[in-house]
Amino acid sequence: MYNTIMKKVIALFLLISFLGLQTPVIADPVFEGHAEMSDQYRQLESDLFTGQVEHMERPDVIHMTVSQVLDSNINMEGDEFFAEVVNDVSGEYGVLIPRGTIAHGRISSTESAKRLGRPAEISLDFDYLITPDGREIPIEGKMSTKLNPVAQTGKIVAQDLGYTLLGGVAGGFVALNWLGLEAAIASQGYTLAGGAAAGGAIGLGMALMRKGHDVLIAPGDEIKVKINTKVPLPVYKDTALLQHELFYPGLDIHISDIKHEEDPFGEVNTITLTIMISNMSDKTFSGLDMALVNDYNSVFRPSIFGDTKIMFKQIKPGDKIAGRISFAVDNINRKFWLTFYDRRNKKPLSKISIDNAYRKVSIKTKKRNDKIRTKKNFKKEPDILDLELE
Repeated sequence: MYNTIMKKVIALFLLISFLGLQTPVIADPVFEGHAEMSDQYRQLESDLFTGQVEHMERPDVIHMTVSQVLDSNINMEGDEFFAEVVNDVSGEYGVLIPRGTIAHGRISSTESAKRLGRPAEISLDFDYLITPDGREIPIEGKMSTKLNPVAQTGKIVAQDLGYTLLGGVAGGFVALNWLGLEAAIASQGYTLAGGAAAGGAIGLGMALMRKGHDVLIAPGDEIKVKINTKVPLPVYKDTALLQHELFYPGLDIHISDIKHEEDPFGEVNTITLTIMISNMSDKTFSGLDMALVNDYNSVFRPSIFGDTKIMFKQIKPGDKIAGRISFAVDNINRKFWLTFYDRRNKKPLSKISIDNAYRKVSIKTKKRNDKIRTKKNFKKEPDILDLELE
């Protein structure tokens, strides 16, 4: 019995010793793996960055669009959300934050709409960015739909004055219709004045009861985020930010201008391209063989509300044409490729990056596009059910 126990103890001791001796052998490949990853990271840095470093300053503003709906009636303080940078943020020597960078944020406060026409408010805080190459950049950024107190008060007073004047005009017409022109003349206008006063009182009552608009920020809506910290950032190489393209032999497409425009219904959802096409290939094309394809592979054909000359024109081998063509899209801030399809098998033959072309567009056009995209006031139009509940 004693011998059996001793054998088991010795066997256990040998097993522990064997395992202990193997531990250093396992550690060596892990160390080699880390060294290999460091070399890859250094190579990646060399491919992406120029080696220069610049700082984002406090006054800098980043244009973003949210990834989900933010509603003043639904969302609460502390709710997380993500947004996407829609324009390259550049410094003196190049791009610091590329388009497509993801921002993490939280709702810092919400205020529901109130009487006297006071609108709802949403305030957003941003704490870090995730660039397309995987870097996490800490920031302190803020955005709010709240108006300047003076501007807000002036807006409410102007609206309420409008309600009161409208009520006064309506009251005057009612008195004229009910009592007649003769009564107005006989009373030296007092009937009209009384009617206007009564109408003004009704209008003022409507103004006092009027509720402000709720706030709705939806994907595609562009917001401006102010940066409150000084952040050091490496400068990207121009070649690192180019999107992949597909070319067909003999088909040369040059995009010289890109404009963001409203459709006939006032929605900023139209991209108008000024293009030059030289077709020295063996294919015939028309505008109906073109489309804009976004990074989700959604396909958008030419819009009938834009310039339609190219849309219905045959572009035969040997032809050279220039003109404008428009596309109505679901979200103007996504990445797009101008794509030409083979008529027979419907497969893409050529894909030209709108992002790549946009880098060469004039500063004047870019400023115009920024202005038209950011003019939204985020008002949520009430639906029928909301009106009935009130």
